Amino acid sequence: MILEGKVVVAQGGGPTAVINQSLVGTVLESRKFQQITKVYGAVNGVEGIINEDFLDLTQETTHNLESVAKTPSSALFSTRDKPDEAYCQEIFKVFKAHNVRYFFYIGGNDSADTVRIVNQQAEDSDYEFRAIHIPKTIDNDLMMNDHTPGYPSAARFVAQSFIGLNLDNRALPGVHIGVVMGRNAGFLTAASSIAQKYPDDGPHLIYLPEREFTMDKFLSDVKGVYDKYGRCMVAISEGIKDKYGKPIIAKHLMGDVDAHGNRQLSGTGILGDILSEQIKSKLGIQRVRSDTLGYLQRTFFGCVSSVDQHEAREVGEKAAQFAIWHNIDGSITINRTGNYSVEYKMTDLRNVAANTRYMPDEYINKEGNNVTDAFKYYLQPLLGDDMPQASMLRAPRARKILRQN
Repeated sequence: MILEGKVVVAQGGGPTAVINQSLVGTVLESRKFQQITKVYGAVNGVEGIINEDFLDLTQETTHNLESVAKTPSSALFSTRDKPDEAYCQEIFKVFKAHNVRYFFYIGGNDSADTVRIVNQQAEDSDYEFRAIHIPKTIDNDLMMNDHTPGYPSAARFVAQSFIGLNLDNRALPGVHIGVVMGRNAGFLTAASSIAQKYPDDGPHLIYLPEREFTMDKFLSDVKGVYDKYGRCMVAISEGIKDKYGKPIIAKHLMGDVDAHGNRQLSGTGILGDILSEQIKSKLGIQRVRSDTLGYLQRTFFGCVSSVDQHEAREVGEKAAQFAIWHNIDGSITINRTGNYSVEYKMTDLRNVAANTRYMPDEYINKEGNNVTDAFKYYLQPLLGDDMPQASMLRAPRARKILRQN
C-alpha cells in the first residue's frame, strides 16, 4: 500500500551530540519518495505538533541540513511533555487535518510510548498511518538495543573527562569525586573506567544506581584506596540509591517534580558536596574535591564519536525506509553482529515504551564499586578509533647523593 501525504519528524527529551544526524537522515531519505508531499519538522517536539508549529523541511537546502547534522543539540528544539491519551488525541487531530501519514519521533522510552499511543489511535480510527520511534538517549537505557545513539558520544566525553581528572589527581594527590548523569542506569558513569590504563589509574571506585549505596561502605572503600595509593578517584552516578531504592540526595532536593515524576538530579552539585564533607569529617582527609559534569555530557561540541554519528544517521534513514518502503510501524533497534558491526531491526513499540534497561550484572564487579573488563570490551568500539589515551613517563629515577636515607 502506498500512502500519499506528509511526514512529521520531531525530537523529544534531552538533546544529544548526534540527534540531528537522525533528524537529517530521516528528512533526506523521506524526500526521495514521490508519495511524500511535504516533510515537516515539529518545533519543540509534541508541543509543536499540538500548536501546529512546523518547519517545512522540504524547502531546506541539503547543504544546510548536512551542516545541521554535524551540530549537537536538538535543531528542532525539544520538550519534556509526557503525553497521555488526551494529549495524543490532540496530536492525532492535527495529523489528520494536515494529512500526515508518517510520524517519526526521535527520543527515549517515553517518546516510544507517545508513538505507541498515537499509532493505536490511528488504528482505532481506521486512519492509514505509519509511526516510527527513532532511538536516542545518552543514558543507554532503551530495551531491545545493544546501545543507543547519543550514548557513545556522551560516554566519550565522560571517559576523556576522567582521563584528565585522573592526571590532575596524580599530580596533586587527594580525593576527587566526579558525579555523572544517570538516574536509573549506570552506563554513562561506567564509561569513566576507560581512564584506567595503568594499574594505579583512577577512577579507583565506580558507583552505579544498579547497586545499593551505603555511606559506611563508601567511606571504607575510599580509605582503602587512599591508604594504598595516597590518593583516590571516584566516579559516581547522580542516581545512586539506598536499600529502599530511594536516591541518596532525594531528601536534600527541593522544588516540583517534572512530568515524569522525577526531581532534578543533574547539575545540582549536592551529591558531590555531601560525599566530600563525609570524607573530610569521617576520614580526616582534607584535600577533597568534587565536580558535577552536569549538562556538559549531553552536547559537548568537538567530543563526538564517529561511530555514534554514523549510526545516528543510519537509524534516521532506516526509519524512513521501514515506514515508506516496507509500510510498517515500530521502534528502530541497533543490534551488534560482530566486533565491530551492527544491523538495524524493527521491534514492537510495546517492547521499548516506558521500559528501562539496566547495566547487566556481568558488567559490575562483585563488590559493587567498579566495573568489569566485559563492560570495557562492550564500550571500547563505540568511542571511535581516534579515542585519545594518556601516557606516563617511564624513565628510571636518578641515584640520590645527599639524601641516601
